[in-house]
Amino acid sequence: MKLRIATFNLENLDDDVNVQPTLAERIQIMRPQLERVAADVICLQEVHSQGTAGARTLAALDQLISNTQYAGFNRQKTLTTAGQLYDQRNLVILSRFPITNTQIIRDSAGPRPSYQMATANPPDPAANPLEWERPVLYTQIDLGAGNTLHLINVHLKSKIASNVPGRKIDSYTWETVSAWAEGSFISAMKRTGQALQARLLIDSIFDDPQGQKLGSMIAIAGDFNAEADEVSFRAICGPVEETGNPAHAARIMVPCENNIPDSARYSLFHLGVGQMLDHIVVSRPLLSHFRGAEIHNEALPDESGAFRQDTKFPESDHAPVVAEFDLT
Repeated sequence: MKLRIATFNLENLDDDVNVQPTLAERIQIMRPQLERVAADVICLQEVHSQGTAGARTLAALDQLISNTQYAGFNRQKTLTTAGQLYDQRNLVILSRFPITNTQIIRDSAGPRPSYQMATANPPDPAANPLEWERPVLYTQIDLGAGNTLHLINVHLKSKIASNVPGRKIDSYTWETVSAWAEGSFISAMKRTGQALQARLLIDSIFDDPQGQKLGSMIAIAGDFNAEADEVSFRAICGPVEETGNPAHAARIMVPCENNIPDSARYSLFHLGVGQMLDHIVVSRPLLSHFRGAEIHNEALPDESGAFRQDTKFPESDHAPVVAEFDLT
């Protein structure tokens, strides 16, 4: 049985009539992208919700996948603690196969550090726990024949500097370089904190006495906002050369894009430079079935052009990433 797992950051998918380009214009470009992906299981990021408080839906996503194979797929998504969709940047998993279990792992589940800002104005009186707005979405998917896929959808904190009270002139302009540097430091802590939560989840799957333990087929996919050599990404992968302990070799997670040549290994353009920020990373048992990866970046726009805004291009500024497996 062939299995195609994909991840795609849809970049602020919404149906706001006051935003250009319109949803209809975006669908004209992005629906063929999704059809080309031809995924059996897909992790989506930046899916905005529509409607009024307490009755929000994923209407924009429903329009995007209408008349495609994904319209009939099983679905799970992130929810607030009140059980409602987030207004913006929901995570969604669509699966051809039954989804048997779902967990939403929030920042409050810990661990998370407390931090006292150094440059805030007025001064920060005390250290407070860091918060990140996007939880981790974990599902178990029944692939049949006794096979369970443990699928984790993530959208880690971006590299954009976090807000420091009293230190921004406007939304894009910082009062001091030091304040911007501190905001970037805070974002890095948040991103690494999310990565640590994901790694703890991965190890808990390996350790589960009721599960397959080290034989578990695990995939973590999404927008990591990190390249392969960054701490947050390596924390999830757990390479033996970092832990210095060969006993952990069975627990490493392997990036599927490693079999793509360096020149084509990018999922986002920034200032003319390709960056690999979107990943599908799998456990050794799933890697044994791996047949190849794809990055659909042939027409990827540069998200950092002069006066660039998130709504300028109808397509996403992220490329879909696909990994194919053969479970026969």
